[in-house]
Amino acid sequence: QVQLVESGGGSVQAGGSLRLSCAASGYTVSTYSMGWFRQAPGKEREGVAGTNRYGITHYARSVNGRFTISRDNANNTLYLQMNSLKPEDTAMYYCAAAATVMSYASLLLQYSYSYWGQGTQVTVSS
Repeated sequence: QVQLVESGGGSVQAGGSLRLSCAASGYTVSTYSMGWFRQAPGKEREGVAGTNRYGITHYARSVNGRFTISRDNANNTLYLQMNSLKPEDTAMYYCAAAATVMSYASLLLQYSYSYWGQGTQVTVSS
């Protein structure tokens, strides 16, 4: 059974950094497409970053150059390094996975993913 558990959220000031982790079980992260999504209060869930098994990555324009998605295959974990955080980055962040090999365009589409974690809250104050 596939399970995803996020951690690493918290409260930081604008300009700060956080690293989110997504510990996976029931499958091998290196073989799946995986992504990070976020949802702010009153807004729809949006794709932040995604990566497929071939190393193709796709970032939302709003985070490109500030966030980095990566995998640790040895620990079966997905990460999201978030630098230069802004108040508008405040949201619940979710990890997602799918057994399919996604195209670049599909990596930020939530309906492309089959498995979801419970989320971790990120709050950025000005």
